[in-house]
Amino acid sequence: MDRFVKNFIVMSIVYLVLAAFFGIVMLANPSYLYLKFVHSHLNMLGWVSMMIYGVGYHILPRFAGKRLKSVKMGEVQFYLANAGLIGMLLSYTMQTSMPEVTLYKGLSVAFGLMEVLSIILFFYNMLATFFSKEE
Repeated sequence: MDRFVKNFIVMSIVYLVLAAFFGIVMLANPSYLYLKFVHSHLNMLGWVSMMIYGVGYHILPRFAGKRLKSVKMGEVQFYLANAGLIGMLLSYTMQTSMPEVTLYKGLSVAFGLMEVLSIILFFYNMLATFFSKEE
């Protein structure tokens, strides 16, 4: 198993624990419900997407009987996806705490676009793998 694949899976589990923690915090004290964006994105982009990326990179090329088109692209995607998620969650939280500071909204959008770019890299890497002429 490639190192970046293991990294995706490990981070997925870390995000699951963090999402569960934030869920319990909100349940115990509803004044923290402003963290629902953080909780839901840790679950979906953290836990679910990172696990899909890791398992997908490991299994899907094997199912297709092909080699992954670009391990390097997968590694870049790992760092983009994690930086995008963490940056988006931090900047969004700051934006909700200090809505008058417009910098945080711009940062939230920029980190969100970083996340979208990582998704596009996965999309491209998978399609390029499936449609490659190499076996």
